[in-house]
Amino acid sequence: MADLIRGTSPSRSGSETAISTTSSPPYTLTGAAAALRAGTVTSTGLLEAAIAAADRGDPVYGAYLRRFDDAARASAARADAELAAGRDRGPLHGIPVGIKDLIATADGPTTAQSRAHDRAWWAGRDATVVTRLEAAGAVLTGKTTTMEFGCGLPEEADPFPMPRNPWRPEHWAGGSSSGAGIGVATGMFLAGIGSDTAGSVRMPAAFCGVSGLMPTYGRVPRTGCVPLAPSIDRIGALARSAQDCAAVLEVLAGPDPADPECVPVPFRSPDFGGDLARLRIGVVREGHFPEGRDPALDGVFSAALDVLTGLGARVREVVLPYRAELTTAVVVVATSEALACHRGELSRRWQDYGRGFRGEVATGAFVSGADYVQAQRVRQVAQGAADRLFEDVDVIVCPTASGGAPRVAELAGPGGVPDSGVLFRLLTTPYWNGLANPVLAVPMGFTAGGLPLSMQLAGRPFAEAELVRVGAAYQRATDWQLRTPPVAAEVAA
Repeated sequence: MADLIRGTSPSRSGSETAISTTSSPPYTLTGAAAALRAGTVTSTGLLEAAIAAADRGDPVYGAYLRRFDDAARASAARADAELAAGRDRGPLHGIPVGIKDLIATADGPTTAQSRAHDRAWWAGRDATVVTRLEAAGAVLTGKTTTMEFGCGLPEEADPFPMPRNPWRPEHWAGGSSSGAGIGVATGMFLAGIGSDTAGSVRMPAAFCGVSGLMPTYGRVPRTGCVPLAPSIDRIGALARSAQDCAAVLEVLAGPDPADPECVPVPFRSPDFGGDLARLRIGVVREGHFPEGRDPALDGVFSAALDVLTGLGARVREVVLPYRAELTTAVVVVATSEALACHRGELSRRWQDYGRGFRGEVATGAFVSGADYVQAQRVRQVAQGAADRLFEDVDVIVCPTASGGAPRVAELAGPGGVPDSGVLFRLLTTPYWNGLANPVLAVPMGFTAGGLPLSMQLAGRPFAEAELVRVGAAYQRATDWQLRTPPVAAEVAA
């Protein structure tokens, strides 16, 4: 099994911890793609390694709602035959990919991890992004866990898998793209497709120690994705590296006549060579290092900045404009739009929705029309201020969260009702959902207790190429993205 997932051992720099890696680092998506073309591995071999990882780890960590093992084996065999015949569909050809269960696939029902969701919704059809993945030769491994409709927190009483952190199973994996983060971290697939409304790609990427890219709003079509807050929702990728995320975005991005918000701007991966000379980085500290933060955060973040400056970047301190106001506006917009999507069903099937979802979305009933309009105005003003800030810097860097993943037990408030306040005190992701800007989360180290810590890199709208170039340069100089949790190490043995 180790031969199937062997990668190249990178150089190391920055703050070290007691966390160990396996002797054979796992394949990145791009590393696996190169190995496929070199003939040192097959798509079938990659898939069987992924299936073995799922057999061992999924009963504990809860990455999948439904696996497509038989269909995936047929897809992998077809990918191998096509490559042998000289047909190459691109960098995702033969690559195992998991799909968040908010995104429709013809191979199985889309549950949105909810008893209230209509199973006939998009039944027998693929979402646009799934169609694009299949056309690119990706091997779809199954539907991965989420939070109910992409909202709320996990509950032990729900009839769905509990997504647990692959580094410490008593901790949460993050959400709502929980299974995508778990699956990438543990080798159950090489990329996971998720969605992000307040951090749902970047949070599980951060908590599980992988990379996650939330693209520019409108860059990736959402046709066939269960909506939560349509003026904020985005589809993005989780994978081991920034370069992997770029390869996925290249397949997903582009116009879709069925999605009026989708812009006709394709994406092409940049040249990943070179240093960061003349790159201007704005560093955000205000509001990102609260009292009660993990003691390791300051040193780990400083070490990450040292790596970036060592690569030639110039660093200056900046303040995010309207940080508190925009974060509040995101909550107002998200709860209002979610209630608009679910008001009728909530009134008829209240008990079929989970307590966490009900508690989050019901707050939208207290938002007036004037409040909603004002929140959208705040977004417009903040976007203009952010655009002006990016005239002076090329990339903005800040922690993704002020600590590692919380314990599952900490997510329950009084009476066992999920308490989202735990996350809002920890995360710094929602601010960016109020803007159109793309954001990349990359691992940057660990807490003393062995939980991953993460760094966000934000760029101008449609500047994903610069973000992934910076992320890839950082990851060439470090190896955090290749650290594997214990379950992955066991599978590799």
